[in-house]
Amino acid sequence: MSEVPIRTLISPLRYVQSRGALSRLGEFVAPIGTKPLIVTDDVVWDIVQDTVAESFQAANLPRAREGFGTYATAAEVDRLARRIRETGSDVIVGIGGGSTIDAVKAAGHLEGIRWVSVPTVASTDAPCSALSVIYTDEGAFEEYRFFPHNPDLVLVDTQLVADAPVRFLVAGIGDALATWIEARAVAQAHKTTMAGGLPLITGTALAELSWKILWENSLAAIEAVKEHLVTPAVDAVVEANTLLSGLGFESGGLAAAHAIHNGLTAAPQTHGLTHGQKVNIGSLTQLVLEGAPSQEIRDFVEFTTRVGLPNTLTEIGLTTADVGDLRRVAEAATAPGETIHAMPFEVRVPELVDALRSIEGLSRSIRADAGLPEPVKHTHH
Repeated sequence: MSEVPIRTLISPLRYVQSRGALSRLGEFVAPIGTKPLIVTDDVVWDIVQDTVAESFQAANLPRAREGFGTYATAAEVDRLARRIRETGSDVIVGIGGGSTIDAVKAAGHLEGIRWVSVPTVASTDAPCSALSVIYTDEGAFEEYRFFPHNPDLVLVDTQLVADAPVRFLVAGIGDALATWIEARAVAQAHKTTMAGGLPLITGTALAELSWKILWENSLAAIEAVKEHLVTPAVDAVVEANTLLSGLGFESGGLAAAHAIHNGLTAAPQTHGLTHGQKVNIGSLTQLVLEGAPSQEIRDFVEFTTRVGLPNTLTEIGLTTADVGDLRRVAEAATAPGETIHAMPFEVRVPELVDALRSIEGLSRSIRADAGLPEPVKHTHH
């Protein structure tokens, strides 16, 4: 096999976003398959079933529906794969959050059928990607599974997103803010991305565009979603969280922030936090490791505090005294194959532990200077 280094970008076949888009799901699924299997948990199904039923009926599609647990575990993926075989489905449609969608992608891949993502929250960039994050039954990171292609369709109804609790949108902003911080590090290091090659200028540029949109629109979008409103700011943030961050992380590259997130899942104190909340700790820690300009760090801490994202250990249930726990986090984050190895320099466990411990005092002093609230301790129930 020739080892010619390539630059590459991968993306979903089609991305659809608008208020009320769910009412057209059948129309967009029909060209992809004739026997869809819908996967969604009971809470989401209660919200969407009437709209989905009408749209599938209009498109002459049968609607078989399968429930979903909590995490995209290996066992849950295998169970869904069995259901695909039993129903003879030729397309699987995941409606819900990132774990539902990741389990659907993995099961569809195992059975060699096509897959569709219908995120009901803008909380992660999972819907667009050609990979799934598999967790243990307890919710700790287990592995990434990579697939040869992205979803055939990603359909986002912005009204569903605006109707969901605002903390999901905030989590998505935390996940998406990391995209540019990580993509620029990968570009600088000339490392490969999740797409299986070096980043194209396009992938890196989309990551930066996601960042710019979020700084411009996040605060207005959060206020609108608190009232379940869809405004241009909400549309922009949903696109940044879902499409631009999705393309940007996959084809622009992941670095320290997401590796630190994966490490944090090993600390039981952080359970109950969203993916994006933990990623935000990773983003700030990556900026510290890079020795980023103090103004950039100050802006990031102030902005994420206003958005409602954690930027101290206190807010994720840890303290600077939890050295043993932080060491385990750092060991998991620097494990072989982790994305932290895409940084332009080597990150060792002692440096990472110190960087994690340093964000507590750093963020507290920046917040105090800016007259922003003190951190509130996260307690895992």
